[in-house]
Amino acid sequence: MYGRNNGHLTFFSGPAEAQEIYFSPQPFGVVGKAGPDIYSLLNRFIRKLNFMRLPKEEIARKLLHLFALTMPAGIHYIPKFTGTWLIPTIILAVLFFGSVIIEKLRQKSPAVQALFYKFAGSMLRKEEKHAVTGSTWVIGAALICSILFRNDTYIALIILSIFILGDAVAALIGMSIGRIKIGKKSLEGSLACFTLCMLFFMAVFPLIPGLLEPAGGSIPLRVAVVTSLTVTVFELVPLRVSPKLIINDNLAVPVIAGLLLRWMISGTV
Repeated sequence: MYGRNNGHLTFFSGPAEAQEIYFSPQPFGVVGKAGPDIYSLLNRFIRKLNFMRLPKEEIARKLLHLFALTMPAGIHYIPKFTGTWLIPTIILAVLFFGSVIIEKLRQKSPAVQALFYKFAGSMLRKEEKHAVTGSTWVIGAALICSILFRNDTYIALIILSIFILGDAVAALIGMSIGRIKIGKKSLEGSLACFTLCMLFFMAVFPLIPGLLEPAGGSIPLRVAVVTSLTVTVFELVPLRVSPKLIINDNLAVPVIAGLLLRWMISGTV
């Protein structure tokens, strides 16, 4: 549905199929024909994207991804202040095993399940109602990365950041405008993931003071491309070990891509 709210951006949180974003020119004091025409074009563009086709749980999940960035940041920066990599690793271990315990309890205890759904049910996908949630796998991946890359914490920061954000943007684009399906995901979402990874390699990570010093001050273009492709492909295609065993991408992708990135950088520095 459409509406105005005398604001820069109006958002109606109704059913997923009815949600829209609407730009209103009034707060900006726009007069004459030019103003409304510009905002009309913006509204057409937003409707073209059809962004609000996303289920509400997906919107909540992607906002949670921003909070998850505290994990790679902690892995990299906490040791700089404490002098040891053990502190972020211990914190992540407590979070991971605590999350595993909650996962087990919610599967067996109706009371815990009801409490869990009350606070986190709106963010669960259908397949997670009776399975381990993606957030638990991501915490597990961060824990593994904090150990594997304890001497190269910038690797953990880079890989976990582009995976967390790449996964989020792939879902946002894939579910909103994705048309070419690849399994349960889309080509458009994968292209968005790859683009975001490359953008961070080329324009974001070089701006973070001291981050790339262990890599010689920059990430070579070929290394950035291969790493971005690795994150994109493994995020897209399930990692099947056997007919009945598939390793969750939230756990596998950061570890595989991180090991690959470290190996390529060690050969270029």
